[in-house]
Amino acid sequence: MSQSPRFQKLVAAVKEHVAEVSAAEALERQRNGALLIDVREADEFQKSHAPDAIHLARGILERDIEQAVPDLETPLICYCGGGSRSALAVENLQRMGYVNAVSMAGGLKDWKNQNLPTT
Repeated sequence: MSQSPRFQKLVAAVKEHVAEVSAAEALERQRNGALLIDVREADEFQKSHAPDAIHLARGILERDIEQAVPDLETPLICYCGGGSRSALAVENLQRMGYVNAVSMAGGLKDWKNQNLPTT
């Protein structure tokens, strides 16, 4: 799907102050206890996702995150299809007090390109 210029500008601005990790680093962090949060839509998640990822779509993330992850210091790695929506998600998680939230650069696309496991 084509991204509008304003959306691209917004994402670029957010990425200036949101930490990103590679897919390989996300997997390593997950193995060490970080939670993967898939912020894509339900139909995207059902088609394929990283193993043990928690599905909290962008539309409900802020509403439901505290019940799913009450500890604000829990290491969180958000991902989407390509890394834009996850960056926006992390920005809001940071505003909510989640101090260890990062975005996975390149999203599930890069995860799959690196032949990392999917469900």
